[in-house]
Amino acid sequence: MSAMRLIFDIALTHVAGRGRQTLVAVIGVAVGVGFSIAMAALMQGGQDDFVRQLVDTMPHVDVTDEQRTARRQPAEDLFEAVAISGLRPRDDRRGIINPTKAVSWLEEWMPGRLAAVLNVQGVIRYSGREVGAVVIGIEPEKEMRVSPIVEDFESGSFSALAAGGNNVVIGDTMASRLGAALGDTITAISSEGRARNFKIVGLFHTGTTARDEGEGYVLLKNAQILSNRPNAINEIRIKLDDPNAAPSIAHRVEVELGYKAVAWQEANESILEALVVRNVIMYTVVAAIMLVAGFGIFNIVSTITHEKARDIAIMKSLGFSETDMRRLFVIEGLAIGIAGSLLGWTLGFAITYALSQVRFEIAATGQEMTRLPIAWSVLHYGISTGFALASAAVAGYLPARRAARVNPVDIIRGAT
Repeated sequence: MSAMRLIFDIALTHVAGRGRQTLVAVIGVAVGVGFSIAMAALMQGGQDDFVRQLVDTMPHVDVTDEQRTARRQPAEDLFEAVAISGLRPRDDRRGIINPTKAVSWLEEWMPGRLAAVLNVQGVIRYSGREVGAVVIGIEPEKEMRVSPIVEDFESGSFSALAAGGNNVVIGDTMASRLGAALGDTITAISSEGRARNFKIVGLFHTGTTARDEGEGYVLLKNAQILSNRPNAINEIRIKLDDPNAAPSIAHRVEVELGYKAVAWQEANESILEALVVRNVIMYTVVAAIMLVAGFGIFNIVSTITHEKARDIAIMKSLGFSETDMRRLFVIEGLAIGIAGSLLGWTLGFAITYALSQVRFEIAATGQEMTRLPIAWSVLHYGISTGFALASAAVAGYLPARRAARVNPVDIIRGAT
């Protein structure tokens, strides 16, 4: 223990004895750690905010009246080798068969909330202007449990739909394009040519252009009348208590019901993969920053081993082993790394806090933000410090190997 303490004392004496060089090396590590922490906080915050928006603004599991693979023809079930050509699609409109039974089955075991809807493709017309839109038939009370759009109303609400009558809520962008306002009556025309008048009882603004200019919500029964499909639904939206359970829930629903069930992770697979790639790039940059900082540590430890060659020889002649020598200079590198990391924590916190106070607004892109999304995580400090200490240890070990191989006889003889 006394020998180890002596090595620590010698290491700290060597480092403190080169004040200016040590300070430069410490600042280099601190800048690297500080900016790494701030960069990680900003990028992780942006990623978390983006994923949160995905999770909040879309169903965790979306069940539609489609099949993931085409249904087999009856002849394919009877014969091993079948060639089929010239098929013509049936003139029917899809929908989830036995919707009441399907919804009841889901409510029995599914850990979350759900809402059945009917999407009707069509056109909304007002005062000679037309906008292509999806008229979505909903049950207001259930939709409010699965959709965050209830928080985005500028005027009116889903509750106005529940009052009955031919009412509709639309996006503010659609209203602007039509020249319509709250209380005006618009005409919805389905793709089958059926028309129905609706009174605007609510305007919403989600910040997503596609929704604000292309969606309108009506009562489910009114959508069924508009499309001439009584009791029909073609989508079940599911919000889970645990969004991460979406893939397993979707798989079970698809197997049992036979309809395509898409988890939010599957729907955004390419985006999530891009986020993984971005994280790899981010930590590669962090490693590069720490590598550059390591050169400063390597430089100062190398200088110490060169200038203290006679001291090293004397220590080895007094019984210090090669392992002790390597340990000595690795400790010197780590001492600089630790000091730089502690200073870097303060710098990183200050930069991160400053970034969190930046306010701005972007409305032209369809998304609004008032503050930079920042993720405060101890993990960022730990990872940056880990990279810094690893770089410091390597930077100290390389010259330590050379110092450990010094022959004390040659050094002392050369100095006399």
